[in-house]
Amino acid sequence: MTQLLDKPVAAPPATAAARTARRRSLLQWIAVHSLGVAAALFFVLPFVFVVLTSLMDSHQTLTRDLVPDTWAWGNYLEVFRKEGFLTWWRNTLLYAGLGTVLSILSSVPVAYALAKFRFRGRRLALLAVISMMMLPPQVVIIPMYLFWAKQMDLAGTLYPLIIPLAFGDAFSIFLLRQFLLTIPDEYLDAAKVDGCGEFRTLLRVVLPMAKPGIAAAALFQFFWLWNDYFGPQIYASENPAAWTLSYGLESFKSARHTDWNLTMAATVLVMAPVILVFFFAQKAFVEGVTLTGVKG
Repeated sequence: MTQLLDKPVAAPPATAAARTARRRSLLQWIAVHSLGVAAALFFVLPFVFVVLTSLMDSHQTLTRDLVPDTWAWGNYLEVFRKEGFLTWWRNTLLYAGLGTVLSILSSVPVAYALAKFRFRGRRLALLAVISMMMLPPQVVIIPMYLFWAKQMDLAGTLYPLIIPLAFGDAFSIFLLRQFLLTIPDEYLDAAKVDGCGEFRTLLRVVLPMAKPGIAAAALFQFFWLWNDYFGPQIYASENPAAWTLSYGLESFKSARHTDWNLTMAATVLVMAPVILVFFFAQKAFVEGVTLTGVKG
């Protein structure tokens, strides 16, 4: 009797309904995740192809091979040894870095005024900002070029692209304005009761609370300036010493149309900083973009 009591009782067999539920759950999991995997592969595989090609030798790039026989890491050093590449890097860092700083510094006060001040013509000013966002740069490029090249004699430099950013950027102003609307007015009123003026309230209260929005606007601006091809082509094309990576990469590809390994290595070096910046700042970027649309 004791042996019969100690003997483990076998689990009842699974019913048909339970098996059907598990099968349906498995099929749903596969369907949902297969779409995600397919979308991920759609974006990742071209980048993988570029990286693998950049690590091939010059002979293997002309074949149908997808994986390098020998990993030629020296291709990246070879790219840096090419004349002009370091100059393009320096110019791009100056253009993207300084341009982003100037754009954010000039856009934050305007966005703060549009979000928190009550004045006559505020809606008209916001409409003007939105109109500037929708205006293609190609529409005003001729008078702008004539001004900077003929009147200011700055053709062949990046100054015509950097200086206007010190007077605000329409997209950054709109994005920051939308984010600042999510900050309750009670915080600003409390700061003013404590004796803070508008400028001190902006520095001590608004800016610390607006860090995610500022980070998102700064990343958008940095990515745009880093990848900008149209502006450097118009203003700096006649001076190779002022070329940026986006414009210099085109001449690099034209000069080495058979050395696809070096062309792909240069492409990876151009994309890598943007990917790294987004990877380390993606939390602030996503938070800023998410909170931007809370209020209208």
